[in-house]
Amino acid sequence: MVLSFGQGIGEGTAGMTTSRESQTVSLRDGRRLGYAEYGAADGTPGFYFHGHPGSRLEPRFADAAAAGAGLRVIALDRPGYGLSDFQSGRRILDWPVDVAEVADALGLDRFGVLGSSGGGPYALVCAHALPGRVTRAGVISSVGPYDAPGATDGMRWQNRVGFQLSARFPPLARLVMSSMARQLRRRPERTLDAIAQAMSPRDAEIARRPEVREILAADIAEAFRRGPRGAALDVVLLGRPWGFRLDEIQTEVHLWQGEADVLVPPAMGRHLAAQLPDCRATFFPGEGHLLFVDHMAEIIGVFAGPGGSYSSSSPSQ
Repeated sequence: MVLSFGQGIGEGTAGMTTSRESQTVSLRDGRRLGYAEYGAADGTPGFYFHGHPGSRLEPRFADAAAAGAGLRVIALDRPGYGLSDFQSGRRILDWPVDVAEVADALGLDRFGVLGSSGGGPYALVCAHALPGRVTRAGVISSVGPYDAPGATDGMRWQNRVGFQLSARFPPLARLVMSSMARQLRRRPERTLDAIAQAMSPRDAEIARRPEVREILAADIAEAFRRGPRGAALDVVLLGRPWGFRLDEIQTEVHLWQGEADVLVPPAMGRHLAAQLPDCRATFFPGEGHLLFVDHMAEIIGVFAGPGGSYSSSSPSQ
């Protein structure tokens, strides 16, 4: 998910994590990167990149679908989130280096990448920088470039102003994320209520489901395990130019976007679809930011099997 600015936020408890959800890799520069695994342990590998704020626990939503499809989902905490050490001065362009190191450590030559919301640009940069290793990429409710003409049309104004100002004035991002972290410690149940209030009516309905609420609470709490620095830097990076050209990505990219999304509006999805040379885009009428909850099986199906597989009607643009 993408941070909703301008709401009172509290935190749920992270809950119990399994051994598959609490793993780390030591990188060459001495940092640790946290990851979780879901689905089939010996299945076709794919990396999952969480939203903002989020963590490696987010694809708990995908566990059953991935297991059924024979897909091994490896979900990484970005630097400063969850179990991952903070990386001062990092760029979005640095992310493929970390992903390649983790893949090497796990003995993976080729793999898919899937990013949700604020994790979308991180999937796209891997498709750009690792074309020989990324079999295909997917983005769900993905953030697009904030400086693209009309890209923020339909976005709730708190998000639009919050990200754009934070990109220009990083201390603002640190202030907002520090405030969120404090409230996370004080008022647990208000977190999900505030998130639901900021979303579309369809999203609010999904977020009220007990099983969804439980996963969202664990995911957001884990995002701030190490404090607000990772989330604050992500706000700045997502709101600034990403450092690579979308039209240079030759890897096949699948895009899923809800037409009723007010956190990441369909205008951003349409811009991404227009710029990516090989994009298979699906826009869901009436769906919002949390569309992946009810559509995870079909999303996972794109990445299942040797090299991934795709079967559907013509893409909706």
